[in-house]
Amino acid sequence: MFDVFGSVKGLLKLDQVCIDNNIFRLHYKATVIILIAFSLLVTSRQYIGDPIDCIVDEIPLNVMDTYCWIYSTFTIPNRLTGIAGKDIVQPGVASHVDGHDEVKYHKYYQWVCFVLFFQAMLFYVPRYLWKTWEGGRIKMLVLDLNMPIMNEEAKERKKILVDYFADNIKGHNFYAMRFFFCEVLNFVNVLGQIYFMDFFLDGEFSTYGSDVVRFTEMEPEERGDPMARVFPKVTKCTFHKYGPSGSVQKFDGLCVLPLNIVNEKIYVFLWFWFILLTILTGISLMYRFAVIMLPRLRLLMLRARSRLSAHDEVELIASRCQMGDWFILYQLGKNIDPLIYKEIICDLAQKVEGKEIV
Repeated sequence: MFDVFGSVKGLLKLDQVCIDNNIFRLHYKATVIILIAFSLLVTSRQYIGDPIDCIVDEIPLNVMDTYCWIYSTFTIPNRLTGIAGKDIVQPGVASHVDGHDEVKYHKYYQWVCFVLFFQAMLFYVPRYLWKTWEGGRIKMLVLDLNMPIMNEEAKERKKILVDYFADNIKGHNFYAMRFFFCEVLNFVNVLGQIYFMDFFLDGEFSTYGSDVVRFTEMEPEERGDPMARVFPKVTKCTFHKYGPSGSVQKFDGLCVLPLNIVNEKIYVFLWFWFILLTILTGISLMYRFAVIMLPRLRLLMLRARSRLSAHDEVELIASRCQMGDWFILYQLGKNIDPLIYKEIICDLAQKVEGKEIV
């Protein structure tokens, strides 16, 4: 199992410099790891076995397996309810009448691993854009100021940071707006992913998790398993073959899809994860809107970040800063040692007030 998930361990590395926030990391780190791990899992034949095994008379099994995997299998939706071995032989694959009973074809199981990997790449796009636009600015400004002990070189770097910020005050709005755009892109992406998976699963994903929860509360004789409806473990496949006289013969086969045992659990988890991620990202965007619109809130947050600094110094800086300047200062506060950050706030307050730094 370590071989399967070992390739995603590189995504678990912590960044030396934080240039985003926890909600952002849920998108490009946690969700990407989850999707790639699931993609690797469904391709690991040694843990699941063959993705399809079909049974039919007169047709070689390997031929039937390949044919049904390529051309899809099907179930009969109105035969899904009931208990196997009682009123029907196997839910979803009982005998049916062509042209009378509805037939539902299942072919998306061939694409699950590719779709999961593609979704992981989409979740990383906002991170890639932000990292490209950010260009290492926070890392350059932090330098080695995340250590509590300052030597002469660190003091000189602190002075350079204060001078840079004082000289470029009111010049960071575009920097901040690009980050806010990436946050909105995260929200749009997760909503788009939900609709994409709903399309991929023939309209079944939007209510999949709630249907599974509701299914567990129903009586066995009355309930239809939504997981069996979306990811059936046993399906039918019809093989057409020319007979000795040239007429087409139909061979009705029964196919077992062990891969769907894993797929159904994966998509139940993803349903709950994506709903949670959408809610958290929506709350994060409301918080971001409040930060943009309420200068008082920005002041309180800057005070909390620079808790060792005098309130009047923080208020002076906040009164001179625009949105982008506040964002840079707040990000620096995440990465710089609190004692050094206190000195930076003090020096910056003197600088913007026009006093000489002692």
